[in-house]
Amino acid sequence: MEYFLIFIAAIFVNNIVLSQFLGICPFLGVSKKIDTALGMSAAVTFVLVLATVVTYLLQKLLILWHVEFLQTILFILVIAALVQMIEIVLKKISPSLYQALGVFLPLITTNCCILGVAIIVADPAQLLQKLPGDALQANLLTGTLFAFATAIGFALALVLFAGIREQLSMSRVPKAMEGTPIALLTAGLLAMAFMGFSGVVG
Repeated sequence: MEYFLIFIAAIFVNNIVLSQFLGICPFLGVSKKIDTALGMSAAVTFVLVLATVVTYLLQKLLILWHVEFLQTILFILVIAALVQMIEIVLKKISPSLYQALGVFLPLITTNCCILGVAIIVADPAQLLQKLPGDALQANLLTGTLFAFATAIGFALALVLFAGIREQLSMSRVPKAMEGTPIALLTAGLLAMAFMGFSGVVG
């Protein structure tokens, strides 16, 4: 039950984009079509879970060697290296998947959502604040589940927003509100809708 609550909390209550405002650049930039939103969501989910596992283990080494101050720069380098490695492997093994995700993979390197989640999971105190209830322990399993649930929350917000923007593109919008203004207003209304889930998980 506790693991199920992790998903509910990360997807709806503490949505990484709409509640914590991380990953806003791809949220606004890659949300004009549902197809591109789905591609970006799949790429972010894959990289986010993999990066979380690697950075969690790396943090243990940083603590062991008493060089925790290198965390941010090292995490950025690890995420960038992972994205590059995934890009190379996909190009060799599955060209079709590379064609589908290849456009979005370089964008993931600059997605602050991935770095933010990696830092949260690496710090047990921060992770425990994000986990619902008191029964859960801050370890690699709960951290990975939290990262996966966060990625699903990012995907849900991105796809919903892309669907709304596709509908808006076919609607008559006042000239002063066309483009970015209506997108920001829609994002605000979507964030307010997700606020309705606050209090569901304690």
